Amino acid sequence: MTLEPLLIAELIALGLFTGFLAGLLGIGGGMLMVPFLTFMLSHRNVGADLAVKMAIATSMATIVFTSLSSVRAHHRRGAVRWDLVRGLAPGIVIGAAFAGLGAFAVLKGATLALVFAGFVAFSATQMILNRKPAPSRTVPGPAGLVGAGSAIGFLSGLVGAGGGFISVPFMAWCNVAMHQAVATSAALGFPIAVANVLGYIVSGHDIAGRPAASLGYLWLPALVVIASSSVLMAPLGARAAHAMPVHHLKRVFAVLLYGLAAYMLYKGLQPPA
Repeated sequence: MTLEPLLIAELIALGLFTGFLAGLLGIGGGMLMVPFLTFMLSHRNVGADLAVKMAIATSMATIVFTSLSSVRAHHRRGAVRWDLVRGLAPGIVIGAAFAGLGAFAVLKGATLALVFAGFVAFSATQMILNRKPAPSRTVPGPAGLVGAGSAIGFLSGLVGAGGGFISVPFMAWCNVAMHQAVATSAALGFPIAVANVLGYIVSGHDIAGRPAASLGYLWLPALVVIASSSVLMAPLGARAAHAMPVHHLKRVFAVLLYGLAAYMLYKGLQPPA
């Protein structure tokens, strides 16, 4: 597969938009990237099952770069809860290792698409309902954070996202301010991405049918183009996040997630070719 001008333009546009969303919503952009990359690969003669897996893996790899750009902007505003990052990171690495090295390679692409749709729709519903947590609820202790981090890392590895679709609602449920939850989620994207990407490279190194210039399940040309453009927009997204009212931020998050869940549900329910 060659990177023709139209494909390059599509990838640049995707990178700019997802970079902005990485800063705005703390989701690493993966929630948007996976459906679009699946579409691009599927329409360029990559099998449906492999297209979903490569889209997930390539999306996760771009988060290595967008998370760094986004978290720097949030940190300057003092919004990142580094105590939560330190508490959740060990569990995230453990969960990501199980996902990238084990479950991801075993599960079918259609199954992964359905898992993606289900968890994204659940996250959107939580945002729409806007249920208020009990005022007395606080962040759990060290063991609880490791457990929560493991779930975040594992599920993120299955769907190729930076974890914001779980970590933002989790932190909001623990009475962490929404802007702090978004900023902290952006910081968590880096350990999530690094741990999972290593698993994708190892588990996909001998898979047949991959396009040229692939490393495991990673589609390297797309990774380079998207990462180069997305890092430019992440700081602007972070700036917008701090200027928006919390309820508007939640609505943007929820509407976006519902649309992405619908597309991946459609992909997951398609009969095998």
